[in-house]
Amino acid sequence: MTPVKIKFPNQKKPEFINELRQEVKKYFDEKGISKYGNTSLIIKTILMLLLYFAPFTLMLSGLVVSSPAILLCWAMMGIAMAGLGMGVMHDANHGSYSQKASINKFVSQSMYLLGGFPVNWKYQHNTMHHGFTNVDGHDEDINPPAGILRLSPYKPLNKIHKFQHWYAWGVYGLMTLSWITMKDFKQLFRYKKEKAPLASNKSYNRLIFDLIISKIIYWAFFFVLPILLVPVPWYLTVLGFILMHFIAGFILGIVFQSAHVVPSSTYPQPDGDGNMENSWAIHQLYTTADFSPKGRLLSWYTGGLNFQIEHHLFPNISHVHYRNISKLVKSLANKYNLPYHVQPTFAYAVRNHTLMLKKLGR
Repeated sequence: MTPVKIKFPNQKKPEFINELRQEVKKYFDEKGISKYGNTSLIIKTILMLLLYFAPFTLMLSGLVVSSPAILLCWAMMGIAMAGLGMGVMHDANHGSYSQKASINKFVSQSMYLLGGFPVNWKYQHNTMHHGFTNVDGHDEDINPPAGILRLSPYKPLNKIHKFQHWYAWGVYGLMTLSWITMKDFKQLFRYKKEKAPLASNKSYNRLIFDLIISKIIYWAFFFVLPILLVPVPWYLTVLGFILMHFIAGFILGIVFQSAHVVPSSTYPQPDGDGNMENSWAIHQLYTTADFSPKGRLLSWYTGGLNFQIEHHLFPNISHVHYRNISKLVKSLANKYNLPYHVQPTFAYAVRNHTLMLKKLGR
């Protein structure tokens, strides 16, 4: 699963991305604003951290003791976990949270609060997913483990996939539970075997050590500590912990997949020499779709991931600017007769994803 031989032809309508970059730069210059995060992003960071840790603190302190209230606290943490990942960690790991690299690096460590491992995530997401969106065998987002889901027409079709549009939602709920158990270990060992160029100056052995320590700390703080301190039966804490992760995984799954695994998206493949048909920028237009462009609250919570096209074209620009940038992208896509797929609402996007799951399962 290495992308080194794939090449995108720069000569395919280079004027589109060149003009778009000029227009986006002009936008920031005329507004006199930075392409990085602003005060609203800082406020969001604080709110998401409060929403994540306030319920946890209430449980540990014994101020919340009833079973329904305990489960509600865990559920709120799950919502905050997903929001923290999409609206804070995501920008930081793309280097767009702040113009200071040190701040981006510090905030990107919030990935540990989700139970994940930043080094793995950056390679899977920044390099593989953004670099080779919907390219089978390279984009890991369309390559779920064990083949339980078929998210690409180039993957083997099994009988169980006939029902994937029913059970996929449960699989998405297991996403972060997978992170905190085996996925990060399997992923890092695979990257080591493939000699993947991870964005780290540490050796693989040191990364494996860091991964082990991070998992021990995470499980001790968010699992063992509540079992010891929260004044409820241990099994209720276990149930709440699973509920938190299920909610977070479910939200993350449907937000990301509803932008790529939909009927309007294509699955381009390289030719025998590794050449792709379109340039990288145009490739993003064919494999990505926006949704709910008027949903301001949704956009705030999901970190602008409803403007997925803009994010893929400009991952180094903070999501707080995507709404305004989208007007430029749409205008130039129309000018150069290129696709610009927009799903009017989030419900419509989820519906389209369901239809695509059903199509890929046949």
